[in-house]
Amino acid sequence: MWRASLVTIFPDMFPGPLGLSLAGRALGQGGWGIETVDPRDHATDRHRSVDDTPAGGGPGMVMRVDVLARAIDAAAPEGDTRPRLLMTPRGAPLTQKRVRELAAGEGVVIVCGRFEGVDDRLVAARGLEEVSVGDVVLSGGEIGALVLLDACVRLLPGVMGHPESGTEESFSAGLLEYPQYTRPQSFEGVEIPAILTSGDHAKVARWRRAQAEAATKARRPDLWAAYRAAHDGSATKGE
Repeated sequence: MWRASLVTIFPDMFPGPLGLSLAGRALGQGGWGIETVDPRDHATDRHRSVDDTPAGGGPGMVMRVDVLARAIDAAAPEGDTRPRLLMTPRGAPLTQKRVRELAAGEGVVIVCGRFEGVDDRLVAARGLEEVSVGDVVLSGGEIGALVLLDACVRLLPGVMGHPESGTEESFSAGLLEYPQYTRPQSFEGVEIPAILTSGDHAKVARWRRAQAEAATKARRPDLWAAYRAAHDGSATKGE
């Protein structure tokens, strides 16, 4: 079973929205599991302190390396080979490729930072992979962890109703997803593109690929450049 272990001082934030919809149903059916470890349970003082003032001065507080290390060791004892992730704005951007790799494994251990962050020695001491969900600063790592977990859980076998749902979507082929439509046929004078109701599946596939390429070129030039490089100039639009 794919298993997620969260090191967080706010364990009540989980499973949160992951307890609803498809992820929640899969959780209830034993398709995946989640547990939390509160670093405060591994503090040594009567106040259950998990932070201290930053070395060198400055505002805020920093999460202690010793307390977090003990919490991580409790969440992932010796022999646990799951990747250990630290949610932080300075981490590598999360990608669909990395999500697929994580979803294909045994699960993840996620450390959720708070305050001004964690003592940097923790990263090397416990082999943490620093991950960011975007160029934004959140109140803590928990929200980022929920994003990462949602992205992974939806790819687990049996979670989504149609396996194809995980392959024909944004980033699956290095492109943004093509536009989607459904009934009614006409909305405020705008019709569904006729090709989508033509019944010609080959033409529909070509149209969708062209639309995905056009959207990627216009909205994400970074993805478009990577796509063009990977396909040796074989894109059908945007020449």
